[in-house]
Amino acid sequence: MLDNSMIVATVPVTDLDRAKRFYGETLGLTFLWENPASVRFGCGGGTQLSIFRRAPSTADHTLAHFEVSDIEAVVRELEDREVSFIDYAEGPLQTTGHIAQVGPARAAWFHDPDGNTLGLRQA
Repeated sequence: MLDNSMIVATVPVTDLDRAKRFYGETLGLTFLWENPASVRFGCGGGTQLSIFRRAPSTADHTLAHFEVSDIEAVVRELEDREVSFIDYAEGPLQTTGHIAQVGPARAAWFHDPDGNTLGLRQA
């Protein structure tokens, strides 16, 4: 039933204008449309991400991740755009150069201006 439906990640934000700049300018996502409560961006492969205005809250898990082919290059580019990465030194995840080995994949995490955790994943 849903196997041919596009799925859109939705991320709650407190300041829609600030988030629009972060997702559009800092992360370089393609602006699609907006209304008073939300903004929609296009991502790779026809996927989309929607940010919507909501009271402050932070999830303790990754809300969305971007599949990338060269995680080191993307980390460097985002660092150049002043994105701060989350580093882990203990436990099952340990990062080196902001990147962790997660099974057969490699991953890195960062926060948006509202503290939402986003990730990068290279298979």
